[in-house]
Amino acid sequence: MRDNDGNFDPQSFAEKAVDPQVKMIEIKLSQGAKPGKGGVLPSSKITQEIADTRQVPTGQDCISPSSHTAFSTPRELVAFWQQLRELSGGKPVGFKLCIGQPWQFMAIVKAMIETDNYPDFIVIDGAEGGTGAAPVEFMDNVGMPMVEGFLLVHNTLVGAGIRDKIKLGVSGKIVSGFDIARMIALGADWCNSARGFMFAVGCIQSRSCHTNTCPTGVATQDPYRQKALDVPSKAERVASFHKNTLKSLASIVGAVGLQHPSQLQPYHIARRLDDGQIKLLSKFFYFTDKGALLDHSARADVFNQMWVMAKPESFLANNDALIAYNKDSRDKGKETGAPTEHSAGYNSEHLTNLTDGGRLIGNVNNTIRDFPPTND
Repeated sequence: MRDNDGNFDPQSFAEKAVDPQVKMIEIKLSQGAKPGKGGVLPSSKITQEIADTRQVPTGQDCISPSSHTAFSTPRELVAFWQQLRELSGGKPVGFKLCIGQPWQFMAIVKAMIETDNYPDFIVIDGAEGGTGAAPVEFMDNVGMPMVEGFLLVHNTLVGAGIRDKIKLGVSGKIVSGFDIARMIALGADWCNSARGFMFAVGCIQSRSCHTNTCPTGVATQDPYRQKALDVPSKAERVASFHKNTLKSLASIVGAVGLQHPSQLQPYHIARRLDDGQIKLLSKFFYFTDKGALLDHSARADVFNQMWVMAKPESFLANNDALIAYNKDSRDKGKETGAPTEHSAGYNSEHLTNLTDGGRLIGNVNNTIRDFPPTND
């Protein structure tokens, strides 16, 4: 909630957060379709109901800045989510982001450990996520894709020894039952989906969300255009899509011989490579060892390097610490390349090498996630 100057309003937030309809609180750091960009709700789309809900005036554009005024450092972010937790009466609080520079997320993790204060959940939004209002250049070129971004977050939390304290959700072009199965197998606790439901309700991706001229009535406040959206029939379509997608997921889980999606592991899914080889995801992706970052023993040394660059007091990289770490590694004769089946080293031109560029060895069959209790 915001005051007249656009700053966080604790009193207004507390009044609305205690509503029984509010189940959890999410701080939006960035969005996969346009990380680093804010948002604009045109005045033509601000009805009185929207104005009352968002506490913004009618007759003028509502500007959402690209950064928050409530915090500017990792430590301040931790203090902010604790404030929201207290104002909401203890409801789950977390944040959503599209990964940019890895050490920025690691700085948040260091702030968590330093203060012994953890979010209840984190949602990793992939760069392939979409909105019709996002600039094409940002959708195509900015931010880390979902799988790579998720694995960086997952591996960082495992390497820091705190994965069991935080639930991880993912989003970004998740549409089918297999899309869900793949991400849960890699370690996600749940999946968010928007695109499939938008299609079910009638979206045709006309990319006019911000113009108030959506031809199917989905993203418009124009009463005439809204007539194109027949709520009763679309409600049935959305419900059917949800039901059948979960049915598909259940079928996949059953075909594997499991009782619950959370039992899926990376070795349950294989990928065919360009050269015709077939690799289990457990062999294709890198999974770090529990607590490895704390003593800089991650097998993929690039994780150790990014970890030393992170500092809880700032989102900026600590380049001096990286220089010192690399010098110390050379003095000890340490191999700084991640061990692979065919090669060693890290190609800095491809961020995907953090997760799927080399066929990294070790800890390949466990994503460090608790199974649900069995019925036995």
